[in-house]
This record gives sequence, C-alpha cells and structure tokens, in this order.
Amino acid sequence: MLVVGSIHGNEPAGIAIVRALERSHPHADLWLVPTLNPDGLARGTRQNAHGIDLNRNFAAGWRPFGPPGSVYAAGPRPFSEPETRVARAIVARVKPQVTIWFHQHMDVVWAYGRSSAAGRRYARATSMRLYHHPWLAGSATNWQNHLAGGASFTVELPAGSLSRAAVQRHVRAVAAAG
Repeated sequence: MLVVGSIHGNEPAGIAIVRALERSHPHADLWLVPTLNPDGLARGTRQNAHGIDLNRNFAAGWRPFGPPGSVYAAGPRPFSEPETRVARAIVARVKPQVTIWFHQHMDVVWAYGRSSAAGRRYARATSMRLYHHPWLAGSATNWQNHLAGGASFTVELPAGSLSRAAVQRHVRAVAAAG
C-alpha cells in the first residue's frame, strides 16, 4: 500500500496520518510519502515551486490548463514536474495494490471504478461519505486507475488540522482499505 499525505502544499492534514502510520505500523508493507510537494508545503501553496498543480500533471486525461501560478495549472505536458516523475517512479517500483492520496477540504472519500470497493471500506471505517464520481483530468488517482492492477482513491479530509482521535481513526481505516 502506498499512502501520500499531501500533494498540495496548502492541504497538509494527511501528513499527520502518515507520521502516525510510521509510528504505529513500522513493519507493515506500507510505502509512506509525507508530502509530494515540499516546496508548496513550505510556501503554503497548492502549487509547486514552478507554479504547477501537481494533481493536474499526471498523464491520464491530461490537458493544458492555465498558466503557471494559476490555481489548476497543469504544466506544459504530463509529468513535466520533478515531483510527478518521482511519484511515477515510486508507483512503477512498488506496484501498490492500493494507493491513498490525502487532500482537503471536501470531507469525503472519492473513489470510482475499480477503486470503489477499497474507498467504500475506508469510508465505512471513518464514517465519511463516499463520493462516487469520475476522476479529474490529469489527477494522480485518474492516472493510477488507468494502470494495470491496483486501485487508487482520494481521501478529502475536512478543513484544518485533525484531532488525535481523527488521526487514529484514519490510521485504522488505512488497514481496512487494504
């Protein structure tokens, strides 16, 4: 299982879940990425240092959208950004059966197609609503769900930071989704 705590620098709540997974499941077959966007995290911005929304820079359904610095700037081409190339390399190496991408602020588990079963298990374990809807163009989940094998879904955490109890609920849900 691959778990990415943050792809947007201004959506950091999932990092606490990844850190808790590191402490509570040190021998589990988990690949944990606290943040895919350290520059955006340092600046508190959705985009990376080049002004690109990394979650619009993956290959499946990619299309040009907005200039660098705009909210959903997709970049000049798929995988133009070093961070998305790192994600592609991790997925190619690990071949995760399940990938969870944490985002904020919708407070739903977004799963579709072959990721629906894992997303439904996660939603039940956290008492979150399942949002069953097609993926966005160029998103990480869209790209991963177009690869052979495995399922990828998005957990849209609520706005703000998570309580200790909420972090633990999500840690348990990671195991339930796998």
